Amino acid sequence: METVEIFDSPGKGRGLKATKEFWAGDVVFSEQSIAAVVFDSLAERICHSCFRRQDKLQRCGQCKFSHYCDRTCQRAGWAEHKQECAAIKAYGKAPNESIRLVARIMWRLDKDGSKVSDMQLTTLDELEDHLTDMPEDELKEFKVDIHNFLDYWPRNSKQHTIDVISHIFGVINCNGFTVSDQRGLQAVGVGLFPNLCLVNHDCWPNCTVILNHGKIELRALGKIAEGEELTVAYVDYINLSEERRRLLKVQYFFDCTCEHCTKHIKDDIKMGGREEDGVKPTEEQVKEATDFCYQMLEKMDQARLKGDYHEVVKICRETIEKTEPVLADSHIYLMRMWSTMSEVQAYLQYFEDAAEYSRKMVEGYMKIYPQNNAALGMAAMRAGVNHWQAGKIEVGHSMICKAYAILMITHGPTHPITKDLEEMRIQTEMELRMFKENEYVYYSMREAALKNRPMTMMHEPKSVEEGIKNLFHRKK
Repeated sequence: METVEIFDSPGKGRGLKATKEFWAGDVVFSEQSIAAVVFDSLAERICHSCFRRQDKLQRCGQCKFSHYCDRTCQRAGWAEHKQECAAIKAYGKAPNESIRLVARIMWRLDKDGSKVSDMQLTTLDELEDHLTDMPEDELKEFKVDIHNFLDYWPRNSKQHTIDVISHIFGVINCNGFTVSDQRGLQAVGVGLFPNLCLVNHDCWPNCTVILNHGKIELRALGKIAEGEELTVAYVDYINLSEERRRLLKVQYFFDCTCEHCTKHIKDDIKMGGREEDGVKPTEEQVKEATDFCYQMLEKMDQARLKGDYHEVVKICRETIEKTEPVLADSHIYLMRMWSTMSEVQAYLQYFEDAAEYSRKMVEGYMKIYPQNNAALGMAAMRAGVNHWQAGKIEVGHSMICKAYAILMITHGPTHPITKDLEEMRIQTEMELRMFKENEYVYYSMREAALKNRPMTMMHEPKSVEEGIKNLFHRKK
């Protein structure tokens, strides 16, 4: 780890700073987890070794809990699963993901010592657990997990004190990092990365973290000077400063004092009114529209949970028609309506509507997020796909190119989603060239091609990012 070093960050405790200059897209460091586990809810759909999503997985014949792609993955995961497998059999069932992760970490530490590799900058003993900061209700759940862990932990494994076990639970509670599937689009598990735990928060950070081929990568979002502190965002900047500070206090037990929080930077445009020809709505009109939008968001979420997508569209359309003339195009509630509308309309195959609302999303995001931001890149990708589906090749190609430029920095050229984007960029570039040469021929060929591919109802994406490749390339 010659690229970073530990230092005392004013007001934050320990942090990491750069020991050399970095530029946008540079990998500051990469790191493998000490241990990682699949979420309880996805235990039968995700490989417990490579974390890939597969339609058919092979179940461990001993514990009947762990699932793998094939024998190769099962053999690769056996070193970590061996003791776990016996423990699950003896316990009679698999405990929850927190208990499984703590157990895997402790087996690893018992085997390899407090530093499992030469790249590790700190021991787990030195990481904060924030046990004394936990509220009473959370502490009760915490104690239940510890009690169940003691029942689960094998008698023939090395025994540890309650203090040691509690510390590990506390560390993963505030430092666990989500592990994503092979395309980096869905969180499928949680792991512990000790070096990443040392990187402090900033609402406007100079780095981002992504999982790439089993390792996390800390990537520079812009120029970082030698000696400058490395920071990442623990919470989404789209939230208002007051909400970000609340989330950080509840989840990570500190008060954010960054400039964006203390000066409430961009809060005004996140909750502001629309200005037309120099005329602004009154504060009362903005508040009324904001309150209405918030209430309708709750109704929309309920309809979506029921799978009543036509009701979702009805609610969104009514809300947009009433609030769009009043609220700014960077208003976070209005943008949530646009986001939902674009996803659901794409799912229902009303691509022109989906394209329009996803374009508005990107334009709103550009006023809020920094230039190199993964959420902005993903929104641009969604908009590009929707415009392509709607036959609007010029805007579609432009959005794909924008998304590609951002994700080259936030994810890097080897990440699966960036590779998908590269294919999209090449395809839309070819189609755009054909379109410019002869629009009639382009649309005729496009129509003929689409007729040969039967239209099928697509699965609704669970988020803005999920399912992009399937949306872009219709299946035969």
